[in-house]
This record gives sequence, structure tokens and C-alpha cells, in this order.
Amino acid sequence: MSIISIILDYNLYNMGNGKIFIQIASYRDPQLTPTIKDCIKNAKNPKKLVFSIAWQHSTEDLWDNLDEFKDDKRFRIVDIDYMESKGACWARNQLQQNYKDEEYTLQLDSHHRFAENWDEECILMIKQLQEKGHKKPLLTGYISSFDPDNDPEGRIQQPWKMNFDRFIPEGAVFFLPATIDDYKERTEPLPARFYSAHFCFTLGSFIKEVPHDPEYYFHGEEISIAVRAYTWGYDLFHPHKIVAWHEYTRKGRKKQWDDDPKWVTKNVNCHLRNRKLFEMDGLVKDIDFGIYDFGTERTLEDYERYSGLSFKKRAVQQYTIDNNYAPNPPLFGDDFDKSFLKIFKHCIDIGFDKIPLTDYEFFVVAFHDEMDETIFRKDADVNEVKTIKNDSEGYGKIWREFQTDKKPKYWVVWPYSTTNGWCERITGDL
Repeated sequence: MSIISIILDYNLYNMGNGKIFIQIASYRDPQLTPTIKDCIKNAKNPKKLVFSIAWQHSTEDLWDNLDEFKDDKRFRIVDIDYMESKGACWARNQLQQNYKDEEYTLQLDSHHRFAENWDEECILMIKQLQEKGHKKPLLTGYISSFDPDNDPEGRIQQPWKMNFDRFIPEGAVFFLPATIDDYKERTEPLPARFYSAHFCFTLGSFIKEVPHDPEYYFHGEEISIAVRAYTWGYDLFHPHKIVAWHEYTRKGRKKQWDDDPKWVTKNVNCHLRNRKLFEMDGLVKDIDFGIYDFGTERTLEDYERYSGLSFKKRAVQQYTIDNNYAPNPPLFGDDFDKSFLKIFKHCIDIGFDKIPLTDYEFFVVAFHDEMDETIFRKDADVNEVKTIKNDSEGYGKIWREFQTDKKPKYWVVWPYSTTNGWCERITGDL
């Protein structure tokens, strides 16, 4: 690196106050303390880190202790009894109240590991994008994974991006992680369509402009923030290099919904709120979303044209399905309206107690509309049935994907056994 580059990098890093407001919503997580320590250890400038932690904890969890950080002026801890928690988005909103105009912010979960000088790398990427004309760049993604039981050997060494997966029946959009194929050739972050709640690095102003909606529970959080950020003028990017790792398995950790007897109601209300925000399924925005609404620098349609999603249609463009980088090619008029595919993709979950026999010949697998007419049917043959019944996660999963102009109302799984013939018909609402 030349002397000029070193001076430029130094000046870029030290503009503003240089502080990073780190947001961590932790729920009874044994990885919280290791995450904090690794974050500090691998930072170029650990004194410029400010931690705001929504510490949702139980006295039963003796390992969940933050005493060593309570006298550290870099820490602002929101002490929350786990039974008082209202969910992930509520917790993230709580910790955001501690923001005090730090120049940058980093949102994380509580189970991460960090690359050396991660803070410097993130800031330099932000500055690089700003020099290219992106006023408010935002780095985000489903970042590469690590395994706490095999660390650091188990760390994935290729950077990841986020691909479209599906609209779920409740209306939220789901995503999948995927390797950035050309990361070795890339010299800058790549355009992103979507937002990850477990890794987001951007300007501190993001907290004021796009705060977490405490009325959301869990699902819908990421797509709503992606669109809200875009309409506030933020340009979304995936880092082209690894700056941190995330644990995806959740093994050994209690989740908030494990402890909350009212989580189903909260989740249903959240899905309804999200559909109203996007005015899906004929719903109108009869809620005053206030500061949690879309921004005014771009419109929802601007995001749809950029990303290739249509929320009212629950549809997606082929360009997005093919995982091409954003933005999508510009289309106008009828060409734009006709460019969307209405694809329904769903996983039917069935407990093993519902399919106890060992001699099933096939399962009828069908989706019906509200008039009880069959929209789509593709049966599971004997080989797929064996796979379903031997799933390692403790319940059977049946994936189906098809194009349809109708939204299915419910699914049907009807097993046929050699000895028993037609068995109990299993159904589930969508």
C-alpha cells in the first residue's frame, strides 16, 4: 500500500467522531459474552465501540452475566427480565433508545465472531461507496457461518449474499444465503435487494430514520426494514469480503417464543401489521405507522422496480429468481405489469405422530382455494415418503413450489398405506 493510500485511509477513518453504536438484542444466549469479547478483541479501534445491549436474561442462566462490562463506559445495558420481553423487534427498539449520535451503527445478533480489523474494513467500505456517489450506503447480509463447537476451523471463508426464497402464506418475504461467486474478483461491495437483521453496518442516522417497529414480533422485520431503508434513500450492499461470522443453528439456546405463552397471538398480529404496511391481499393501511412507515426519498414502487418484487401481487420477476445482481432491468407499462410471476412455495410441516406407519405407498399432497377446489397437486412417492419420515429435525417436511394466480387457503396430506389403505386426512390452513 502506498503512503498516499495509507494517509487517505487514515483520514477517511477519522472523519466525524468515528464511534460505532453496536446494537445487540440478546435472549438467554450463552454466546453473548464470547461475542462481545471477540468484537472488542478484533477491532482496530476498540475505544470507539459503544455497545447497547437489550439483555433479556433469566436468573436460572448463571452463564448469562454482564457484570464485567457494567462499569465500562462503552456499555449501555438495558436490563430486561426474560418474562418481560415482547419479542426481538421490541428488544431492538428498546436498545435503540441509547443512541447518542455515534457516527456509525452495527446491528448484530448475540452469536458472532469477527475478522481482524472488522471495524476499519466496514468504515472503509462505507467511505468507498460514498465516494462513488452513494450518500447513505448500508452494508448488510446473511453473513458466513461459524460453529461454536468447531471454532475457528468451522468458519466459512467465502462471503455470502442474500437471495430471494419466497413469499410465505402470511405475506412476509423469506431469503436464502448464497456464496458471492465472483468475490475474488470484486473490489467493492455488491448491490443488495434485502436486509439482514443479524448484520447491518451503516450511518448512525439510520437509527433515527429507520428505527425498529416495536409492534413487529419477528417475521416481516427484515423485508419491512429493507423497503423502509430504501425509501429513506439508503443504498443496500453486501460486503464483498468477510468481516464477521454468524451462528445459524440456535442449538442450545432458548428462543423468546419458547418462554412466551402469548407468542402466537403476537406473531399473528405482526403478520397482519406487515401486510397492512404493504397493502397486501386487498388490505388498506388503516394504521398510523408514524416513524415506522416508509420514507419520502423513494417510493414503494421504486423499490419494487429495483428489486423485482410486487407485494400486492405476491409476485417476483424472473431476473430476481435467477439471482442476478440488483437493480432489475427497467420495464414500463404493460411490460412491467406482466413481468411478475406468482410463485407459491411452501413447506408443510407434519409431526411424526401424524404419520406413524411404516408401509406408506404414497401421500396425496394438494393445495386448495377457499372454494375447496384443488389449485395444485403433486403426490409424494414412496421414496419421498421415506425421506419425510426420516428427517433429522424430528418432524416431516414436504416442500412444494408452483405458479398460481390464486392464493391457496389450505393444504392436504392424505397418506395411503399398504395394510390400512387410506389413512387419516391431514390438513392445515395457510
